[in-house]
Amino acid sequence: MASDKKFLITMGIASILLISSCGYEKSSVTGWDYNNSQTGGFQKVAYEEQETGPGLVLVEGGTFTMGRVEQDVEFDWNNIPRRVTVSSFYIDETEVTNFHWLEYLYWIQRTYTDFPMIYKKALPDTLVWRSKLAYNEPYTEYYLRHPSYRDYPVVGVNWLQASDFCAWRSDRVNEYVLIREGVLLWNPNQQNEPFSAQAYLAGQYEAGENPRGQIPDLDPSKGGQDGSGKIKTKNLATRKVRMEDGILLPRYRLPTEAEWEYAAYGLLGHLNDERILERRIYPWNGHFVRNESDKWQGEMMANFVRGRGDYMGVAGHLNDNADATAPVISYWPNDYGLYNMAGNVSEWVMDVYRPLSSEDYDEFRPFRGNVFKTKVLNSAGAIDAKLDETLYDVDGMLEYVVAFETERAKRTPVVGGLDSLETELLKSIKEIIKEGIDLKNRKQHVEASRKVREIFDNLFDDFDNLVQQDPTLMEYQLEVSAILRKGLSDFVINTPGNLKMRDVRPEENLDRRNYTIADNIDFLDGDINSSIYYNDDGVKENINLNNDPLGKKDQNIVYQSLLDGEKASAGKPTSLISDKSRVYKGGSWRDRAYYMSPGTRRYLDQHLSTETIGFRCAMDRIGRPSGLGKAKGRKK
Repeated sequence: MASDKKFLITMGIASILLISSCGYEKSSVTGWDYNNSQTGGFQKVAYEEQETGPGLVLVEGGTFTMGRVEQDVEFDWNNIPRRVTVSSFYIDETEVTNFHWLEYLYWIQRTYTDFPMIYKKALPDTLVWRSKLAYNEPYTEYYLRHPSYRDYPVVGVNWLQASDFCAWRSDRVNEYVLIREGVLLWNPNQQNEPFSAQAYLAGQYEAGENPRGQIPDLDPSKGGQDGSGKIKTKNLATRKVRMEDGILLPRYRLPTEAEWEYAAYGLLGHLNDERILERRIYPWNGHFVRNESDKWQGEMMANFVRGRGDYMGVAGHLNDNADATAPVISYWPNDYGLYNMAGNVSEWVMDVYRPLSSEDYDEFRPFRGNVFKTKVLNSAGAIDAKLDETLYDVDGMLEYVVAFETERAKRTPVVGGLDSLETELLKSIKEIIKEGIDLKNRKQHVEASRKVREIFDNLFDDFDNLVQQDPTLMEYQLEVSAILRKGLSDFVINTPGNLKMRDVRPEENLDRRNYTIADNIDFLDGDINSSIYYNDDGVKENINLNNDPLGKKDQNIVYQSLLDGEKASAGKPTSLISDKSRVYKGGSWRDRAYYMSPGTRRYLDQHLSTETIGFRCAMDRIGRPSGLGKAKGRKK
């Protein structure tokens, strides 16, 4: 009720008063009035600056030297220093915590009631804590869910899961913004059709709309005027929030490598005019890892390994006061107010890893990993209906099942028909997935995923029922069925409620000079033009015919594909690095001080996770680089 009242005062009444007054602002290019329905009703909303989203800190951008500042102890030669510029952006004050992740899991389980595989995909791998020569079982059982660890950074989360969390957070924050502004009402019952900001902007989300809270539409063709042309406020049409209103926030996302490194150094407090007084090694001044102030002299500045076997200090004086991870608000924040940008956990960033990224990057907002997408349109040219089905990576599912079958075959056969039963199950799964791949190749992506869903809805249930009829097979059911359910759930790539997206196509970019294909991950490092075959027309033609019929990849050859078009993941990789290798930054509780330098960089496959990697979210800063530092609602 309070939100409705606030909305009516700030947008409804204020707009109407403006309309009925004589002091319209005029266009500087046409002289026509803004916000005057009698002259067409083109609106110019009052706007101050971008609202700071929950948990975020504004990082004012600028230029800095990105790259190595310490000795290259691993001799990777993958981080040559170079001058770049980063635009202003927002980043989380702390790492995402276990409690944040439990909120996420609860929402998924409550919302996607018909798609339990989405919940399974979102579960962190708590078994990353296990070690063959250490007793870490308490962490596997308690770390994620026990309230003692609720303010500790979530770990066991891979890059894909972290990206999914950012997307979920974007929609939940924007949904709350619309509720706060009175446009939507609280609607916790969104089973299988949750709010999506992009779907809302496309006019494909109407659940929970507040009939008293919609924004007045000043278009005279939609009502509001009587026969004499005067405004009747009660007859004004209404409309949905648009991007032009400045109410919805940009998406949460992972920071780029350049953004994360820039934010970690916190150079804001280390300047004299435009001069950086000293190149920092860590996110604090000096070359030491202990606090130099009189009050805290000698205390460790971060959570890391001081030396062999020393993870926490001596009893009675636990110097970093953490055996493994520490609460996310621990130690001293850097000059941007960001906690644990060195130590505690390493953090995922958006970039795809390449050893020579420092030589290939743009100088402005550097990033490798662009795959350009566009919304799917229907035959009338409008945005196609949003998803009502879970989409799967059907090619990845087939590769997983083949690998699973190969691994199972290495085990010694056990008694009584288990092999034949398992063989039949895996054969049926592969047949269904192949049918899904055939549908996908015919551009029937939703139909392909519906076909694959038969595995979860029918095949597994039939298999479990068959096994339950023979008590001696119960253990077999628990092994195979449970593992396959979880493993195949990891290949969910899109969820109900989202708009359909696809990669852009070369034929759409015939006259474009800045890009022509969707996937630019391999540009200048991995495509055929950066390989030894750059001048071999025969090899180029072979790859185009066998591996790149739609121009999705820029003939990638070095890190992913083979000359005969066979996928690297099928067993013949050409490199340990691939297009799925993602950068992670900063040191962790298991690392020596060397890795606490923001300039260090490492990589891991995007579907893998460890007990030392967490993440924090970022958001684009729209408009002026320096903010006013004010939270905002609608302008009165």
